[in-house]
Amino acid sequence: MFVPGSALLVVSARKTLNRLHCTHGAPAAEAAAVFPGVSAAIDQHAAAIRDILDLGVDNSGLVPTSVLLAGYARGILEDLREAEAAVLPHSLLDWQDADWLHLRLAGVCALARAS
Repeated sequence: MFVPGSALLVVSARKTLNRLHCTHGAPAAEAAAVFPGVSAAIDQHAAAIRDILDLGVDNSGLVPTSVLLAGYARGILEDLREAEAAVLPHSLLDWQDADWLHLRLAGVCALARAS
């Protein structure tokens, strides 16, 4: 059964994830290709997010992955807005010292690419 509200949720989620890919996904993936430590950190965050969504969200199998990831990302983005000291990494070298919030968002992007 088609539910129009569901389609709008997916469209909104894809927009959120596409914006996040520009700010975090692509730059972090580029840094991960150069620095194994960044790659490992992103993989660990992605695994933790996957576990949270699979095990911590009731009926997560019934919700499109993009909607789950975008919802999770929106919560992290809110935390990021509140953490005034958290600065977006601008260069490949900056990603080596990226804070938890930015690496978590890069992990969201890694999962979105994989799904």
